[in-house]
Amino acid sequence: MRIDKFLKNSRIIKRRTVAKEACEQGRIMLNDKVAKPGAEVQEGDQIFVQFGNGSLRVEVVALLESCRKEDAVKMYRVIE
Repeated sequence: MRIDKFLKNSRIIKRRTVAKEACEQGRIMLNDKVAKPGAEVQEGDQIFVQFGNGSLRVEVVALLESCRKEDAVKMYRVIE
């Protein structure tokens, strides 16, 4: 699954276009490397997201093509 789609499906970022722009600006890292929007995500990968004032590091637990809002948190585990 593409990283921009994963960020949207897991609801870490609300819209896919915003996730794509964040990748293009270098604010998303996949396994400690700057991620392009089309980078493939696998289970067990670590994603670092730099927000305005904060940051978030998560581990990918599951790849779900579509899920309800309640199930979105099951897609990742917060590390920091």
